Amino acid sequence: MLRAIAIDDEPLPLEILQAYCSQSGFITLEKTFTKTTEAQKYLRRFPVDLLFLDIQMPQLSGIEFYKTLEKNVMLIFTTAHSQYAIDGFNLNAVDYLLKPFSFERFSLAVNKAKDYYDYLKASESVQNKYLYVRSDYSLIQIAFTDILFIESFADYLDIQLNSGKKITTRMPIKAIIEKLPSQDFMRVHRSYIIPLNRIQKVRKKIIYLPEKEIPVGTSYEEEFFGQYKGA
Repeated sequence: MLRAIAIDDEPLPLEILQAYCSQSGFITLEKTFTKTTEAQKYLRRFPVDLLFLDIQMPQLSGIEFYKTLEKNVMLIFTTAHSQYAIDGFNLNAVDYLLKPFSFERFSLAVNKAKDYYDYLKASESVQNKYLYVRSDYSLIQIAFTDILFIESFADYLDIQLNSGKKITTRMPIKAIIEKLPSQDFMRVHRSYIIPLNRIQKVRKKIIYLPEKEIPVGTSYEEEFFGQYKGA
């Protein structure tokens, strides 16, 4: 289900949107607003996937309002004025509904939004499985599951793979740890990052990976042993 809100200074268009959304089968219209200030407060606390937005609003236009949003949200403009169409598409709006619009025209717009949402989620799923680094003037895709450990040498990193292959990239260790899923990888030493599921055993302060022994750094002991014991 796509979570949505609608903003319009007239109650009737909001009632129509509520009825259309309930018929769509995949949109939950969580709230409607006649004032952009109230919508701003709501969105800070409750992010949504889709925004139905009238352009001509008192105090702050729909276009100006959308530019104030901190996070990207899919946008469908609803307006009685066709001259704003170019402005709407310049903001990468999914669609532009000219009032009064039929349920069929509404369905076309929201299906575009659903298709785009599904595409983004599919792309995000792929990206969440891989690490991308530059090496030898190329962008290399590395599956997280292929990483045995990562070792730092000043501003360079060696990414050791399960296959025995090693990929060297220029990147500080602090930068790469932010690209790795925190639930699966941990920095255990000033020079080492490991995948937790590759640990064979831990003896004293030595982590045993397949064909590699890695020391636990003093600064990382508390965090590592706290998480490893709970694994």
